[in-house]
Amino acid sequence: MSESTSYVLEMRNISKFYYGNQVLKNVSISLKPGEILGLVGENGAGKSTLMNILFGMPVIHSTGGFEGEIYFNGKKVEIDSPITAMNLGIGMVHQEFMLLPGFSVTENIKLNREITKPNIISKVFGKKLETLDIQSMRKDARKALDTIGMHTIDEMLPVSGLPVAHKQFVEIAREIDKEFLKVLVLDEPTAVLTESEAETLLNAIKILANKGIAIIFISHRLHEILEVANKIVILRDGSVVAEGAKEDFTVAQIAEKMVGRKIEKIELPPRKFEVTDEKIIMSIKHLRVSMPGEEVKDFSINIREGEILGIGGLAGQGKLGIANGIFGMYPADGDVKYKGKDYQLNSPLFALKNGIVYVSEDRRGVGLLLDESIEMNIVATAIEAFGDFVKNLFGIKIYDRKKIRAHALKLISELDIRCKGPTQPVRRLSGGNQQKVCLARAFTLNPSLLFVSEPTRGIDVGAKKLVLDYLVKLNREHGITIVLTSSELAELKSICDRIAIVCEGKLAAILPPDASDTEFGLAMAGELQEVRSNE
Repeated sequence: MSESTSYVLEMRNISKFYYGNQVLKNVSISLKPGEILGLVGENGAGKSTLMNILFGMPVIHSTGGFEGEIYFNGKKVEIDSPITAMNLGIGMVHQEFMLLPGFSVTENIKLNREITKPNIISKVFGKKLETLDIQSMRKDARKALDTIGMHTIDEMLPVSGLPVAHKQFVEIAREIDKEFLKVLVLDEPTAVLTESEAETLLNAIKILANKGIAIIFISHRLHEILEVANKIVILRDGSVVAEGAKEDFTVAQIAEKMVGRKIEKIELPPRKFEVTDEKIIMSIKHLRVSMPGEEVKDFSINIREGEILGIGGLAGQGKLGIANGIFGMYPADGDVKYKGKDYQLNSPLFALKNGIVYVSEDRRGVGLLLDESIEMNIVATAIEAFGDFVKNLFGIKIYDRKKIRAHALKLISELDIRCKGPTQPVRRLSGGNQQKVCLARAFTLNPSLLFVSEPTRGIDVGAKKLVLDYLVKLNREHGITIVLTSSELAELKSICDRIAIVCEGKLAAILPPDASDTEFGLAMAGELQEVRSNE
């Protein structure tokens, strides 16, 4: 290819088999310096596998490698490890965090590229005994964070205490701090961000591209793809089904090509019961939650029995802290009543025993047993908390494997969990399918009140509708009251009866889903003078 020398990256005719299943079929992509490629497709379409090949991830080479060729700056390269990829100038921000929680933000950003300075001992015994130059490292970390608009993140804070959104920014800062970065892969970087945070990041992506860095941007938020990408490649079932300049596509066209069908609007069926202000399932007054980065300072609301209540707000304002506090994941206090009786805070077991279930926004850190099978993840909490799915054999309690298998197969079908079978380890599922397993486990616990945080994080448009449809089904057909916390306002507006906006750890407003974007924006900024509520 005579034009190939103008490309910083070419992946030609890439194919990959996993255990006899072809997951990539002759996929080709190319990037010029400073170009932004929007890579889209449903979960399981092959996006992550393609990027794992580019980054030389061990899972590729331990499963037979791949077919095809990779060219970097016009030269054929063999990328056999992440170290090789990084030495070439390829950086990657994975969908699931790769941070060291016990280390500071600065230490994570400078990991394996630490700056040292000599001391008396090192002058005698060698460079290996030099001490860290913390000030220089802080300076670099601060510069990287400021580049992506994260002026409020303290570079010396431990990563373990940061909210999920801030961890994402630290991941990105770590990559752009690398001196010889030429290609940056961003896998769902805005999945955990609010609209305003995502806008900050999109602006940062444009700045990086203007500096000549080529970017592969993977996102299920299709309007973001159209905003920043120069060109778009759409994958479906391991093949490229469409590619071209962003001007050639609309959101609807991309979505339709991704899933092979038109995306229909969520239809809300009528309820079999009436939601009224007289039927309050949980009353929350003056709730305070000590969740680092999402502190709740004084939150009050009545949750009506049978409704879907949305909770929204900017990152760091406390919206995620509410569910975490009610379920006992972080220290909380306040006056909470459940079904008219005093509610015991700081006890997850008390919550479970009383029909309150929580699906965390941190599915890998909190929600899943990654090395266990799908079926055991679905039933694990029910076994531990209630002794379900066990049988008595001569006085000894053992797992009821037949019952577990039947239940798992039912929910795998209902939620369309893309897997090889119920015994597949959850670790090997895509992020979206891992989230569906979390929802399956929640439903298995037969909740009366279900708290769900960021349920569609990292899920493609087709699966997102399925998950939201499933939540509506739980609400409408089973009468389960749902509190849905989400960074995506459109998601809240699509299925919620009311939306509570949190600002500075307090209730800023309760708005109907058809309220204007202006009202929601003012509420999120704490500037809506009147709290609209139909309580």
